[in-house]
Amino acid sequence: MADASGIRSKARWLRITPILFVTFSFAYLDRVNFSFAAAGGIAHDLALSPSMVSLVGALFFFGYFTAQVPGALLAERYSPKVVIFACLVAWGGFSALTGVVSNVWLLLIVRFLLGAVEAAVFPALLMFVNCWFARSERSLANAFIILSTPVTVLWMSIVSGYLVKAFGWRLMFVAEGLPASVWGVAWWFLVQDRPAQAHWLAPAERDAIEGQIAADQKDLKVAKDFRAAIASPFVLRFATLYFFWGVSLFGFILWLPTIIKESGAKDIVTIGWLSSAPYLATTLVMPVVSILSDRAKDRRPIVGLLLALSAAAFLGLYALRGGSFWQSYPLLCLAGIGPIAALAPFFAIPADVLPKAVAGGASALINSLGALGGFAGSYLVGWSNGLTHDPASSFLMMGVSLILAVVLLMRPLRL
Repeated sequence: MADASGIRSKARWLRITPILFVTFSFAYLDRVNFSFAAAGGIAHDLALSPSMVSLVGALFFFGYFTAQVPGALLAERYSPKVVIFACLVAWGGFSALTGVVSNVWLLLIVRFLLGAVEAAVFPALLMFVNCWFARSERSLANAFIILSTPVTVLWMSIVSGYLVKAFGWRLMFVAEGLPASVWGVAWWFLVQDRPAQAHWLAPAERDAIEGQIAADQKDLKVAKDFRAAIASPFVLRFATLYFFWGVSLFGFILWLPTIIKESGAKDIVTIGWLSSAPYLATTLVMPVVSILSDRAKDRRPIVGLLLALSAAAFLGLYALRGGSFWQSYPLLCLAGIGPIAALAPFFAIPADVLPKAVAGGASALINSLGALGGFAGSYLVGWSNGLTHDPASSFLMMGVSLILAVVLLMRPLRL
């Protein structure tokens, strides 16, 4: 039996979670700063039509979808540490190249490859959490990864606005891309795949952590292999619901600056500040949600409530179409909270019900369907907004997609 004092040690939290936070921060920085290039003149500079701008923005998610499961299986079979190191170095380079290429076809290729090399990172980080934290801690540990999403987009929205205004969108991509490659070197020296490899932990602490995690696995239904796990009704249903969730999540994140611009704000710095508010609110909500989730026997009601509130906000925005920006802006902020704040408890659920040997791969499949939803949502939102210069139809689509996700989420669990 694991030693309780060991498993409650602060050493893991102080050492591991900041590293996970910084690593995923770079991922979100380099996937959503395209939204500021779109609002800051990339279409004009490269003579792109609205549909082509939408395709360039969305193609990241298609690359992410195609490489997600293969990358996760590599991390699961060999080493999450090695896979994440390679991804960090590569995606920093591809992100910087986005600011250098001037041919639209090269731009499409770079955006696709950026998504592909980043694909393994999130499931590999979840594998880290599953190896380092017990069930009763997992949602909060996941929150340190996912909290980087609103925090990063919060400051990125402000900084990117200033960078685009002062230096243009090209230098923004270079300045925000290369640090990921530098962090890759730091990652290599800072992390170990398992507590047993961590010499900075006392032997009793290592044994306590490994013992508690092993004890959590005893009552789980055994999956014969990865194929059996991903064919289970649970994984298929969660992957499907995360597709609908991804439509809303990434449609909102990628095109929020453009939505605000179309609503009347013209200065890119003002757009940056206004875009940051939903992420500030999410940053405050997410830790509370994660702690409550770790105390709950079933995490799904918390996740469902957050998604339902955001769905109601999107539908409220649709109902207010034609109204003033300041009438709609509070609902716009509310709409952005749920799809992000609910991620930490949601991705703790697969590890709660599946053996550790297959939970990472199953999470990768679920996440890959979310990326496919992100491709659909980011393309359709960008195309619709560019065609009509009115986000009303996008709000309706994102609200309905979240309702579908909630319906699938709250059905009885069946492995």
